[in-house]
This record gives sequence, C-alpha cells and structure tokens, in this order.
Amino acid sequence: MKPTFNDLVETFAILRGPNGCPWDKKQTHETLIKCLQNEAQELIDAINNKDDENMKEELGDVLLQVLIHSQIAAEEGKFTIEDVITGLYDKLHRRHPHVFGDGAKASTPEEALALWKEMKKKERAEK
Repeated sequence: MKPTFNDLVETFAILRGPNGCPWDKKQTHETLIKCLQNEAQELIDAINNKDDENMKEELGDVLLQVLIHSQIAAEEGKFTIEDVITGLYDKLHRRHPHVFGDGAKASTPEEALALWKEMKKKERAEK
C-alpha cells in the first residue's frame, strides 16, 4: 500500500513526539530556515537542469519543510496542516475568479495573471 498524505503528517507527529528523533524534536521555525533555503535552491537547480528524477526528490524535500513547519505550528497551537491546505484552497479559488467565480474573463495567460494580481491587491486592502 502506498503511503498517503495523512501518513506523512502522522510521521512528523511521531518524529517530534516523545519517542521521536532528537534532531527533529529540537527544530524550530528559525533553525529550519537554512534547510528551507537549501531545499528550495536544490529544487530550482533540478528544474534548471531539467532533471526530473532529482526534481521529484527535491519536491519531496520542500514538502518535508511544509510538513515539519506545520507540525511545529500545531504543537504551538498556532495552526495545522489542514489550516494551510484550507488557506491555499481558498486562495486558489479567490484568485481564479475566471475559473471558480463571478464570471470574470481571462482568455490569455496575461489576463489570468492580471486577475491574480488584482485579487491579491484586493485581499491586502481588506486585511
């Protein structure tokens, strides 16, 4: 059976739990910044090198960063991975009104990008 996304989430809870890994348990958002930067750069390098196999691995490493940061935040009572997913889902729907919303039109990539930027500006003004 292939592991699911929830299996990964549970893995991070175990890694940072009482019987987990000392290194993982010690990490904070701040101590992981350099790791996140390195993994993002390695993904960029894989993309630039058109190395699909390495890109797959590096995407996993970036996902690792998302999961461990979300686990730390959950332990601190700030937010969960489910909150991250919900936020992303909502953002994608808000910023694609030409696909999911109010009948806005975007026939070209440029029009779609303009809508994205317009919605982002509107969201910031409402904060």
